[in-house]
Amino acid sequence: MARKVLWCVSCVVALAMVGCAASRGESVIKHGYDFWRLDKVAVIEVVGEIGSEAARNSVAHFFSMELLRRRYEPVERLQVQAILEEQEFQRSDLTRPEEAARAGRILNVPAVLVITVSSLGEEISMTAKMIDVEDAGILWMGAGSGRTGRTLSTLTGAVLGAGAGAALGGDSTGRAFGAVAGGVLGGVAGHALSPQQAAQVQKIVKDVCEDLPWRFPVAVP
Repeated sequence: MARKVLWCVSCVVALAMVGCAASRGESVIKHGYDFWRLDKVAVIEVVGEIGSEAARNSVAHFFSMELLRRRYEPVERLQVQAILEEQEFQRSDLTRPEEAARAGRILNVPAVLVITVSSLGEEISMTAKMIDVEDAGILWMGAGSGRTGRTLSTLTGAVLGAGAGAALGGDSTGRAFGAVAGGVLGGVAGHALSPQQAAQVQKIVKDVCEDLPWRFPVAVP
């Protein structure tokens, strides 16, 4: 009986994993713009359907990593918030290019980055735009989406918990109780943010920034 239960668990988990790691991203640039002029880019805001401040900072950090990879010097969101508060900047809607450019002038940077997370759950989708501080024009804009694995994590926890409860329970009543209790507890535990989920969000950000121009050309060995 235990082998049958564990075999069923393995099948369900395997089916749930199909396609869970898929992500995609694309972006467009302002043609003719010299990106080498951008010595600094400030990540000024992360808005949208994203719960905690820690999660917003994580998304901002992933974009900062991609900026660094392409030889830009990022000004991180936490530093931006501190400077704007010190300057008593009246925050309104930083997703508007004019307001974002105004914040950029206070920060003394040539460009700013604004990120919008439109969904964060089983599916995550986001857009990002780099704005010229001088004229509030959009220099680069990207979009990406993918699966976070939250449902897989919950399903895996629930199924494994149920399987363990059914396999280890004594009589039929004990097995039923163990299956239900194990499933509930496993499902709740599955909602915790996992390293795999963070890695998937980072992969989406990397896909979004795939065509973000390098500040300086990369030498080919």
